[in-house]
Amino acid sequence: MSVFRKLLLLLAIVGGLNWGIYGIWGFNAVGWLLGGSLNWLARTVFIVVGVAALCLIPSLFMDGDPGPEPQAQ
Repeated sequence: MSVFRKLLLLLAIVGGLNWGIYGIWGFNAVGWLLGGSLNWLARTVFIVVGVAALCLIPSLFMDGDPGPEPQAQ
């Protein structure tokens, strides 16, 4: 798994955990950590997490392991 895909997955997990916390307790952890849900920084994080989730959609339709990654020289 490439570093880029791992980063995308990490961002999607952060977003999923935030939604879970919000759904259970009504607490927006990302908004709280970054100064409120309407703060530009929190909104930027929400956008980046959403884009990461969108970028992971094609991996749902891939069969098995894509094979070895090319080695950088």
